[in-house]
Amino acid sequence: MTHPRNLSLAEMDRQSVFHPVSSIDDVMRNGPSVYTSAAGVMLRNAAGRDLIDMGAGLWCVNAGYGRAELADASAKAMRELSYQHLFGGASCEATILLADRLLGLFRERAGAPQMARVFFGTSGSDANDTAFKLVRYYNNLRGLPKKKKVISRIGAYHGLTYAATSLTGIEAYHKAFDLPIADVVHTSCPHHYTFSLPGESEQAFSDRMVADLETLIAREGAETIAAFIAEPVMGTGGVFLPPADYFARVQQVLDANDILFIADEIITGFGRTGQWFGTGTYNLRPDIVSLAKGLTSAYFPMSANMVSDRIWSVLENASPEVGAFMHGFTYSGHPVGSAVALANIDLIEREGMVENAAALAPRFVTALRDRLGDNPFIGDIRSVGLMAGVEFVADRAKRTAFPAGTGPHRIVARHAIEAGVLTRALPFIPVNSFSPPLSITAGEIDEAMDRYAAAVTSAMPELIALLKS
Repeated sequence: MTHPRNLSLAEMDRQSVFHPVSSIDDVMRNGPSVYTSAAGVMLRNAAGRDLIDMGAGLWCVNAGYGRAELADASAKAMRELSYQHLFGGASCEATILLADRLLGLFRERAGAPQMARVFFGTSGSDANDTAFKLVRYYNNLRGLPKKKKVISRIGAYHGLTYAATSLTGIEAYHKAFDLPIADVVHTSCPHHYTFSLPGESEQAFSDRMVADLETLIAREGAETIAAFIAEPVMGTGGVFLPPADYFARVQQVLDANDILFIADEIITGFGRTGQWFGTGTYNLRPDIVSLAKGLTSAYFPMSANMVSDRIWSVLENASPEVGAFMHGFTYSGHPVGSAVALANIDLIEREGMVENAAALAPRFVTALRDRLGDNPFIGDIRSVGLMAGVEFVADRAKRTAFPAGTGPHRIVARHAIEAGVLTRALPFIPVNSFSPPLSITAGEIDEAMDRYAAAVTSAMPELIALLKS
């Protein structure tokens, strides 16, 4: 069917596009937000308005928008070898070089010499699905068929495929999908500000989180648990930083119970924390790492799983008996994606974007706190690298929440668009998140925070009204 040419793009969208993670009712009533171009940290919408993108898309445009180097790498790769699969041992130069580059980065920049091989996919969700399958495969090869469950955490986000949605610990993603599946269990959310007991120190809270994990393992039986999955920083949940001593203690528990550690670095990878990877930031010792987003700065859909010697040796030794590893995707290790990823890593290194993230991190959080620290509805401002969360509360002194369903952070995010800045209203607790491109400048941070502070001010009458309704 050919639509009349006089329909606007917004109306054509309403009549043709099924939007992910969106309210169908809202899109049908109000239409989509259509964007037309971008450069650096700036997006332009269909009305011609420029907005500072303080979300880097979905945490992913690390190198910034409109980078000619990445477009050129893509075009060159398409002309030379537009496609090559990896099935049956097939390969290509760019993918080989990328796997070697990633292993080198992890070994040298993240203190993870145990990483052995790289498996490629197309999205963060399928990377975590691959991890879910890998730990089952690994334990089957070890003759431990009961050791299949994966522990995730309440508030975690690990993607939206069938297994990945189950690993995600946010109920909104489970509702009406009959999820999570039985082999996924969730332990407590380690966010001290919101979930600590009155007067509970960060160390005492961390101890309680570890004790909760130990209790869960004892209840389920360590012989049934294959892995524990965690984001170094819980991004979509609310930018939750790990409490004192948390990961060191968790890894001791995992080691004592023969449980693999999956580090979901889909958000924290490639400079977001001010280091190359969250693994290095928090001294993690993962058995599997999931990567995506910053791998190509979202210029090409690509993901990767890194596996350790511990897993690879079992797979390699069992291969003559069990035969082919029967998992993969049509676009695993796509040569164009690999070329873009290599160019992206080159660009991040050449322009010192990881170092820029580390250098600007203090200015970033100070800019937020200076402008918003006295606001009665902002309870906590937290950050690491170029990744921050602003958490809203009804009463700062008591840390009480706004009435359920009122969404103060959504109100502020709407005002932020009017002020010319994009922030995300997260789905677990009322938090606005910030994760700008790592190419951002000090001046752009200051301007973005001025705009966001103006948005909070303009939203105040609506926030006050939420407490009177």
